[in-house]
Amino acid sequence: MFLKFPVIYLQPIMKQKIILKSAELFLNYGFKSVTMDDLAKKLGISKKTIYQHFENKTKLVEATTMYLFNQISNGIDCICALEKNPIEEFYDIKKLVMDHLNDEKSSPQYQLQKYYPQIFATLKKKQFDIMQDCVKENLERGIKQKLFRENLNIEFISRLYFSSIIAIKDKDLFPYKQFSMDMLMEHYLEYHIRGICTPKGLDFLNQLTNSYQS
Repeated sequence: MFLKFPVIYLQPIMKQKIILKSAELFLNYGFKSVTMDDLAKKLGISKKTIYQHFENKTKLVEATTMYLFNQISNGIDCICALEKNPIEEFYDIKKLVMDHLNDEKSSPQYQLQKYYPQIFATLKKKQFDIMQDCVKENLERGIKQKLFRENLNIEFISRLYFSSIIAIKDKDLFPYKQFSMDMLMEHYLEYHIRGICTPKGLDFLNQLTNSYQS
């Protein structure tokens, strides 16, 4: 994998500010809920200024989601390049994602899928591509280090991991009032790792989770 230079820094200053504030608002309130009026008010600028950089809200949503994707994928690349213990790597990636997505206090994925399906589909494909490479490499190293079972079907497990991450973000299955995203990610990650670990891997996982709890 390779590091991608964050595209936001190639944009004019005002465009950067609009994207950054949009990311904050969209993650907190949802892509549909936030209006251009809301964004203009938060930035202290006119809607006309926003439209000078983005011809409509769809273009703004697209730019914002690609910015968030690039930020997270750059971070994942950096974590994977360290080639740390594969189990610890899973947790480092989880923390990175949650830090960037602000615990997803609204339902951004749901609103993106419902109101901007083409952007959602493009983003999902990009997410799959980067996570597939990362998880497959992680599993291979885990098997070599005898942390993961050697009879794992790496292609199947990597796809199952990605599809499950998508599924736990379904607000109908896991209502946000009952399940926080951080809690869902934490429980799913432990569930996933326990299912693929050797006794040696389980020992390390128990040590790691105990250290986090303490």
